[in-house]
Amino acid sequence: MNEFQLKYGCNPNQKPSRIFMADGSELPVEILNGRPGYINFLDAFNGYQLVKELKEATGLPAATSFKHVSPAGAAVGLPLTDVLKKIYWVDESIGELSPLACAYARARGADRMSSFGDFISLSDVCDVATAKLIQHEVSDGIIAPGYEDEALEILKSKKKGNYNIIKIDPSYKPEPIERKQVYGVTFEQGRNEFVINEELLGNVVTENKEISQQAKIDLIIALITLKYTQSNSVCYAKGGQAIGIGAGQQSRIHCTRLAGSKADNWFLRQNPKVLSLPFKENIGRADRDNAIDLYIGEDYMDVLADGEWERVFTEKPEVFTKEEKRAWLDKNTDVALGSDAFFPFGDNIERAYKSGVKYIAQPGGSIRDDNVIETCNKRNIAMCFTGMRLFHH
Repeated sequence: MNEFQLKYGCNPNQKPSRIFMADGSELPVEILNGRPGYINFLDAFNGYQLVKELKEATGLPAATSFKHVSPAGAAVGLPLTDVLKKIYWVDESIGELSPLACAYARARGADRMSSFGDFISLSDVCDVATAKLIQHEVSDGIIAPGYEDEALEILKSKKKGNYNIIKIDPSYKPEPIERKQVYGVTFEQGRNEFVINEELLGNVVTENKEISQQAKIDLIIALITLKYTQSNSVCYAKGGQAIGIGAGQQSRIHCTRLAGSKADNWFLRQNPKVLSLPFKENIGRADRDNAIDLYIGEDYMDVLADGEWERVFTEKPEVFTKEEKRAWLDKNTDVALGSDAFFPFGDNIERAYKSGVKYIAQPGGSIRDDNVIETCNKRNIAMCFTGMRLFHH
Protein backbone atom coordinates (compact mmCIF):
# COMPACT_ATOMS: atom_id res chain seq x y z
CA MET A 1 0.00 0.00 0.00
CA ASN A 2 1.61 3.28 -1.10
CA GLU A 3 -1.35 5.52 -0.24
CA PHE A 4 -4.29 5.60 2.16
CA GLN A 5 -7.45 7.57 1.43
CA LEU A 6 -8.67 9.66 4.35
CA LYS A 7 -12.24 10.69 5.07
CA TYR A 8 -11.16 14.35 5.09
CA GLY A 9 -8.30 16.60 6.18
CA CYS A 10 -8.11 18.74 9.33
CA ASN A 11 -11.78 19.66 8.88
CA PRO A 12 -14.72 17.93 7.12
CA ASN A 13 -14.72 20.49 4.29
CA GLN A 14 -11.07 19.73 3.37
CA LYS A 15 -11.39 17.07 0.69
CA PRO A 16 -9.88 15.11 -0.94
CA SER A 17 -7.38 13.88 1.62
CA ARG A 18 -4.82 11.09 1.70
CA ILE A 19 -1.41 10.04 2.95
CA PHE A 20 1.01 8.61 0.41
CA MET A 21 4.67 8.05 -0.42
CA ALA A 22 5.77 10.56 -3.04
CA ASP A 23 8.35 8.16 -4.46
CA GLY A 24 5.75 5.45 -4.97
CA SER A 25 7.18 3.16 -2.29
CA GLU A 26 5.13 1.31 0.32
CA LEU A 27 3.77 3.20 3.33
CA PRO A 28 5.62 2.16 6.52
CA VAL A 29 2.32 1.47 8.27
CA GLU A 30 -0.45 -1.11 8.22
CA ILE A 31 -3.99 -0.24 9.31
CA LEU A 32 -5.12 -3.14 11.50
CA ASN A 33 -8.46 -1.64 12.54
CA GLY A 34 -10.58 1.47 12.10
CA ARG A 35 -10.04 4.34 9.70
CA PRO A 36 -7.52 6.86 11.09
CA GLY A 37 -7.93 10.47 10.02
CA TYR A 38 -5.58 13.26 8.98
CA ILE A 39 -4.94 14.56 12.51
CA ASN A 40 -4.73 10.98 13.83
CA PHE A 41 -1.81 10.31 11.49
CA LEU A 42 -0.09 13.58 12.40
CA ASP A 43 -0.31 12.59 16.07
CA ALA A 44 0.73 9.01 15.32
CA PHE A 45 3.86 9.84 13.32
CA ASN A 46 5.02 12.61 15.67
CA GLY A 47 4.30 10.46 18.71
CA TYR A 48 6.09 7.41 17.37
CA GLN A 49 9.23 9.43 16.65
CA LEU A 50 9.13 10.68 20.23
CA VAL A 51 8.84 7.25 21.86
CA LYS A 52 11.36 5.70 19.49
CA GLU A 53 13.93 8.31 20.52
CA LEU A 54 13.06 7.97 24.22
CA LYS A 55 13.64 4.22 24.02
CA GLU A 56 16.96 4.72 22.21
CA ALA A 57 18.11 7.36 24.72
CA THR A 58 17.11 5.59 27.94
CA GLY A 59 16.88 1.89 27.04
CA LEU A 60 13.40 1.81 28.62
CA PRO A 61 10.02 1.22 26.94
CA ALA A 62 8.33 4.54 26.23
CA ALA A 63 4.83 5.86 25.62
CA THR A 64 3.23 9.16 24.77
CA SER A 65 -0.30 10.52 24.76
CA PHE A 66 -0.80 12.98 21.87
CA LYS A 67 -3.51 15.57 21.26
CA HIS A 68 -3.56 17.98 18.32
CA VAL A 69 0.04 17.38 17.28
CA SER A 70 1.58 17.94 20.72
CA PRO A 71 2.09 15.49 23.58
CA ALA A 72 -0.12 15.76 26.65
CA GLY A 73 2.26 13.36 28.38
CA ALA A 74 5.33 11.23 27.72
CA ALA A 75 7.11 8.70 29.92
CA VAL A 76 9.40 5.71 30.21
CA GLY A 77 8.58 2.43 31.90
CA LEU A 78 9.53 2.91 35.54
CA PRO A 79 7.41 1.23 38.25
CA LEU A 80 4.40 3.06 39.68
CA THR A 81 3.92 3.85 43.35
CA ASP A 82 0.57 3.04 44.95
CA VAL A 83 -0.27 6.76 44.95
CA LEU A 84 0.47 7.10 41.24
CA LYS A 85 -1.65 4.04 40.51
CA LYS A 86 -4.52 5.69 42.33
CA ILE A 87 -4.32 9.08 40.61
CA TYR A 88 -3.90 7.39 37.21
CA TRP A 89 -6.99 5.19 37.82
CA VAL A 90 -4.99 1.97 37.44
CA ASP A 91 -7.46 -0.77 38.33
CA GLU A 92 -6.18 -3.72 40.38
CA SER A 93 -8.03 -6.07 38.03
CA ILE A 94 -5.41 -5.34 35.34
CA GLY A 95 -2.91 -7.39 37.33
CA GLU A 96 0.85 -7.00 37.12
CA LEU A 97 1.92 -4.00 35.06
CA SER A 98 4.62 -4.44 32.44
CA PRO A 99 7.22 -1.67 32.00
CA LEU A 100 5.37 -0.60 28.83
CA ALA A 101 2.08 -0.43 30.72
CA CYS A 102 3.76 1.70 33.39
CA ALA A 103 5.03 4.03 30.67
CA TYR A 104 1.54 4.48 29.22
CA ALA A 105 -0.10 4.94 32.63
CA ARG A 106 2.40 7.71 33.34
CA ALA A 107 2.01 9.33 29.92
CA ARG A 108 -1.77 9.26 30.12
CA GLY A 109 -1.94 10.25 33.78
CA ALA A 110 0.26 13.34 33.80
CA ASP A 111 -2.46 15.58 32.37
CA ARG A 112 -5.61 13.48 32.21
CA MET A 113 -7.86 16.28 31.02
CA SER A 114 -5.64 17.02 28.03
CA SER A 115 -5.21 13.29 27.32
CA PHE A 116 -8.96 12.72 26.99
CA GLY A 117 -9.47 11.34 23.46
CA ASP A 118 -5.74 10.94 22.85
CA PHE A 119 -3.75 9.14 20.18
CA ILE A 120 -1.27 6.73 21.76
CA SER A 121 2.24 5.91 20.60
CA LEU A 122 4.26 3.00 22.01
CA SER A 123 7.92 2.20 21.48
CA ASP A 124 7.42 -1.57 21.90
CA VAL A 125 4.97 -4.30 20.95
CA CYS A 126 1.71 -3.62 22.77
CA ASP A 127 1.21 -6.26 25.46
CA VAL A 128 -1.96 -7.36 27.25
CA ALA A 129 -1.37 -5.25 30.37
CA THR A 130 -1.01 -2.09 28.29
CA ALA A 131 -4.07 -2.95 26.20
CA LYS A 132 -6.12 -3.46 29.37
CA LEU A 133 -5.13 0.02 30.56
CA ILE A 134 -6.08 1.54 27.22
CA GLN A 135 -9.35 -0.40 27.18
CA HIS A 136 -10.75 1.75 30.00
CA GLU A 137 -9.65 5.13 28.60
CA VAL A 138 -11.33 7.42 26.06
CA SER A 139 -8.86 7.31 23.17
CA ASP A 140 -8.96 7.74 19.37
CA GLY A 141 -6.27 5.26 18.45
CA ILE A 142 -2.81 3.80 18.80
CA ILE A 143 0.40 3.26 16.84
CA ALA A 144 3.00 0.64 17.82
CA PRO A 145 5.53 -1.65 16.12
CA GLY A 146 3.33 -4.64 16.86
CA TYR A 147 0.60 -6.16 19.04
CA GLU A 148 0.27 -9.38 21.00
CA ASP A 149 -2.72 -11.36 19.73
CA GLU A 150 -4.79 -10.95 22.88
CA ALA A 151 -3.86 -7.27 23.15
CA LEU A 152 -5.02 -6.69 19.58
CA GLU A 153 -8.39 -8.29 20.29
CA ILE A 154 -8.85 -6.14 23.41
CA LEU A 155 -8.11 -2.98 21.43
CA LYS A 156 -10.36 -3.99 18.52
CA SER A 157 -13.28 -4.12 20.95
CA LYS A 158 -13.02 -0.37 21.70
CA LYS A 159 -15.35 2.20 20.14
CA LYS A 160 -17.79 -0.49 18.96
CA GLY A 161 -15.05 -2.09 16.89
CA ASN A 162 -13.93 1.15 15.24
CA TYR A 163 -10.84 1.91 17.33
CA ASN A 164 -7.93 3.04 15.15
CA ILE A 165 -5.00 0.62 15.33
CA ILE A 166 -1.84 1.27 13.32
CA LYS A 167 1.18 -0.99 13.05
CA ILE A 168 4.40 0.75 12.02
CA ASP A 169 7.54 -0.82 10.59
CA PRO A 170 10.21 -0.15 13.27
CA SER A 171 12.97 -0.41 10.65
CA TYR A 172 11.50 2.40 8.53
CA LYS A 173 13.89 5.30 7.96
CA PRO A 174 12.50 8.47 6.36
CA GLU A 175 14.27 10.50 3.69
CA PRO A 176 16.76 13.08 5.02
CA ILE A 177 14.83 15.95 3.39
CA GLU A 178 11.25 16.71 4.41
CA ARG A 179 8.73 18.93 2.61
CA LYS A 180 5.32 20.46 3.23
CA GLN A 181 3.12 22.99 1.50
CA VAL A 182 1.63 26.17 2.95
CA TYR A 183 -0.58 28.35 0.77
CA GLY A 184 0.57 26.48 -2.29
CA VAL A 185 4.25 27.10 -1.55
CA THR A 186 6.52 24.12 -0.88
CA PHE A 187 8.82 24.31 2.14
CA GLU A 188 11.87 22.06 2.33
CA GLN A 189 14.29 21.36 5.16
CA GLY A 190 16.58 18.67 6.49
CA ARG A 191 14.95 16.41 9.04
CA ASN A 192 15.81 17.18 12.65
CA GLU A 193 18.03 14.17 13.30
CA PHE A 194 19.76 15.79 16.29
CA VAL A 195 20.48 13.14 18.92
CA ILE A 196 19.54 13.99 22.49
CA ASN A 197 21.53 12.06 25.09
CA GLU A 198 23.42 12.49 28.34
CA GLU A 199 26.43 14.08 26.62
CA LEU A 200 24.22 17.07 25.77
CA LEU A 201 23.99 17.91 29.49
CA GLY A 202 27.72 18.40 30.06
CA ASN A 203 27.90 22.21 29.93
CA VAL A 204 26.65 23.17 33.39
CA VAL A 205 26.89 26.95 33.68
CA THR A 206 25.65 27.50 37.25
CA GLU A 207 27.43 27.36 40.59
CA ASN A 208 25.46 24.22 41.44
CA LYS A 209 26.81 21.60 39.04
CA GLU A 210 25.28 18.52 40.65
CA ILE A 211 22.79 16.77 38.35
CA SER A 212 21.71 13.36 39.61
CA GLN A 213 21.38 10.38 37.29
CA GLN A 214 17.59 10.41 37.63
CA ALA A 215 17.59 14.13 36.83
CA LYS A 216 19.61 13.45 33.68
CA ILE A 217 17.00 10.92 32.57
CA ASP A 218 14.24 13.42 33.32
CA LEU A 219 16.02 16.19 31.38
CA ILE A 220 16.44 13.86 28.40
CA ILE A 221 12.72 13.02 28.59
CA ALA A 222 11.88 16.73 28.71
CA LEU A 223 14.09 17.61 25.73
CA ILE A 224 12.95 14.72 23.52
CA THR A 225 9.35 15.59 24.38
CA LEU A 226 9.99 19.19 23.35
CA LYS A 227 11.48 18.06 20.05
CA TYR A 228 7.97 16.95 19.03
CA THR A 229 5.92 19.64 20.80
CA GLN A 230 4.55 22.68 18.95
CA SER A 231 6.75 25.65 19.88
CA ASN A 232 7.21 27.71 21.97
CA SER A 233 7.28 25.01 24.61
CA VAL A 234 8.73 23.96 27.94
CA CYS A 235 8.42 20.63 29.73
CA TYR A 236 8.59 19.78 33.44
CA ALA A 237 9.62 16.18 34.18
CA LYS A 238 10.09 14.04 37.26
CA GLY A 239 10.55 10.36 38.02
CA GLY A 240 10.68 9.20 34.42
CA GLN A 241 7.79 11.19 32.98
CA ALA A 242 6.67 14.59 31.78
CA ILE A 243 4.46 16.15 34.46
CA GLY A 244 3.64 19.44 32.72
CA ILE A 245 3.92 20.51 29.08
CA GLY A 246 3.31 24.06 27.86
CA ALA A 247 2.90 23.95 24.09
CA GLY A 248 2.42 26.49 21.34
CA GLN A 249 2.64 29.71 23.34
CA GLN A 250 3.94 32.92 21.80
CA SER A 251 5.67 33.98 25.04
CA ARG A 252 8.11 31.75 26.92
CA ILE A 253 6.91 32.91 30.33
CA HIS A 254 3.41 31.80 29.34
CA CYS A 255 4.83 28.37 28.41
CA THR A 256 6.52 28.20 31.78
CA ARG A 257 3.38 29.23 33.64
CA LEU A 258 1.11 26.87 31.70
CA ALA A 259 3.40 23.86 32.10
CA GLY A 260 4.06 24.80 35.73
CA SER A 261 0.35 24.89 36.53
CA LYS A 262 -0.03 21.41 34.99
CA ALA A 263 2.92 20.13 37.03
CA ASP A 264 1.34 21.64 40.15
CA ASN A 265 -1.97 19.91 39.39
CA TRP A 266 -0.16 16.60 38.92
CA PHE A 267 1.33 16.91 42.40
CA LEU A 268 -1.82 18.29 44.05
CA ARG A 269 -3.70 15.19 42.86
CA GLN A 270 -1.45 13.21 45.20
CA ASN A 271 -2.56 15.12 48.31
CA PRO A 272 -4.46 12.98 50.86
CA LYS A 273 -7.48 15.30 50.64
CA VAL A 274 -7.75 14.68 46.91
CA LEU A 275 -7.08 10.95 47.21
CA SER A 276 -9.93 10.61 49.70
CA LEU A 277 -12.59 12.60 47.82
CA PRO A 278 -15.97 10.81 48.37
CA PHE A 279 -17.02 10.12 44.77
CA LYS A 280 -20.35 8.49 44.04
CA GLU A 281 -19.92 4.98 42.61
CA ASN A 282 -21.56 5.77 39.27
CA ILE A 283 -19.31 8.74 38.46
CA GLY A 284 -17.03 7.97 35.53
CA ARG A 285 -13.34 8.77 35.13
CA ALA A 286 -13.80 11.88 33.00
CA ASP A 287 -16.25 13.41 35.50
CA ARG A 288 -13.90 12.52 38.34
CA ASP A 289 -10.98 14.17 36.56
CA ASN A 290 -13.06 17.30 35.97
CA ALA A 291 -14.20 17.38 39.59
CA ILE A 292 -10.64 17.00 40.85
CA ASP A 293 -9.49 19.80 38.56
CA LEU A 294 -12.19 22.03 40.03
CA TYR A 295 -11.40 20.94 43.59
CA ILE A 296 -7.73 21.89 43.35
CA GLY A 297 -8.51 25.06 41.37
CA GLU A 298 -8.89 28.61 42.60
CA ASP A 299 -12.69 28.75 42.14
CA TYR A 300 -13.75 25.64 44.03
CA MET A 301 -15.31 27.64 46.87
CA ASP A 302 -17.81 28.98 44.33
CA VAL A 303 -18.55 25.45 43.11
CA LEU A 304 -19.17 24.28 46.68
CA ALA A 305 -21.48 27.22 47.26
CA ASP A 306 -23.43 26.44 44.07
CA GLY A 307 -24.05 22.86 45.23
CA GLU A 308 -22.31 21.24 42.25
CA TRP A 309 -20.65 18.85 44.71
CA GLU A 310 -23.96 17.05 45.19
CA ARG A 311 -23.79 15.64 41.64
CA VAL A 312 -20.47 13.83 42.05
CA PHE A 313 -19.82 13.41 45.79
CA THR A 314 -21.64 11.44 48.49
CA GLU A 315 -20.99 14.30 50.90
CA LYS A 316 -19.61 17.81 50.81
CA PRO A 317 -15.80 17.57 50.60
CA GLU A 318 -13.57 19.42 52.97
CA VAL A 319 -12.25 22.69 51.58
CA PHE A 320 -8.68 22.56 50.23
CA THR A 321 -7.37 26.00 51.20
CA LYS A 322 -4.86 28.07 49.28
CA GLU A 323 -2.44 27.83 52.19
CA GLU A 324 -2.75 24.04 52.34
CA LYS A 325 -2.12 23.76 48.61
CA ARG A 326 0.98 25.95 48.79
CA ALA A 327 2.35 23.94 51.72
CA TRP A 328 1.80 20.71 49.77
CA LEU A 329 3.41 22.07 46.59
CA ASP A 330 6.49 23.03 48.61
CA LYS A 331 7.07 19.29 49.07
CA ASN A 332 7.49 18.77 45.33
CA THR A 333 11.25 18.87 44.77
CA ASP A 334 13.91 17.67 42.30
CA VAL A 335 11.83 18.56 39.24
CA ALA A 336 13.62 18.86 35.88
CA LEU A 337 12.75 21.46 33.27
CA GLY A 338 13.60 21.60 29.57
CA SER A 339 13.05 24.51 27.22
CA ASP A 340 13.07 24.36 23.42
CA ALA A 341 14.76 27.79 23.20
CA PHE A 342 16.61 30.14 25.53
CA PHE A 343 15.02 31.82 28.52
CA PRO A 344 15.05 35.57 27.84
CA PHE A 345 14.45 36.64 31.45
CA GLY A 346 14.95 35.35 34.98
CA ASP A 347 11.20 35.44 35.62
CA ASN A 348 10.94 32.02 33.96
CA ILE A 349 13.35 30.62 36.54
CA GLU A 350 11.41 32.13 39.42
CA ARG A 351 8.17 30.59 38.13
CA ALA A 352 9.84 27.21 37.60
CA TYR A 353 11.26 27.33 41.13
CA LYS A 354 7.71 27.63 42.54
CA SER A 355 6.97 24.21 40.99
CA GLY A 356 9.97 22.49 42.54
CA VAL A 357 12.44 22.81 39.65
CA LYS A 358 16.02 22.00 40.62
CA TYR A 359 17.49 21.12 37.20
CA ILE A 360 17.21 22.97 33.89
CA ALA A 361 18.37 22.26 30.34
CA GLN A 362 18.04 25.00 27.74
CA PRO A 363 19.99 26.10 24.65
CA GLY A 364 21.39 29.34 26.08
CA GLY A 365 22.31 32.25 23.84
CA SER A 366 20.18 35.05 25.24
CA ILE A 367 21.72 38.51 25.74
CA ARG A 368 20.44 38.10 29.32
CA ASP A 369 22.03 34.73 29.99
CA ASP A 370 23.92 36.30 32.91
CA ASN A 371 20.64 37.34 34.54
CA VAL A 372 19.14 33.87 34.04
CA ILE A 373 22.25 32.19 35.48
CA GLU A 374 22.23 34.61 38.43
CA THR A 375 18.60 33.74 39.17
CA CYS A 376 19.44 30.03 39.07
CA ASN A 377 22.34 30.59 41.45
CA LYS A 378 20.05 32.45 43.85
CA ARG A 379 17.71 29.44 43.87
CA ASN A 380 20.51 26.82 43.89
CA ILE A 381 19.31 25.41 40.55
CA ALA A 382 21.71 23.47 38.32
CA MET A 383 21.36 24.60 34.71
CA CYS A 384 23.11 23.35 31.60
CA PHE A 385 23.31 24.97 28.17
CA THR A 386 22.73 22.48 25.38
CA GLY A 387 23.53 24.88 22.54
CA MET A 388 20.70 23.38 20.45
CA ARG A 389 17.30 24.91 19.76
CA LEU A 390 14.41 22.42 19.39
CA PHE A 391 11.65 24.32 17.59
CA HIS A 392 8.95 22.17 16.02
CA HIS A 393 6.19 23.41 13.69
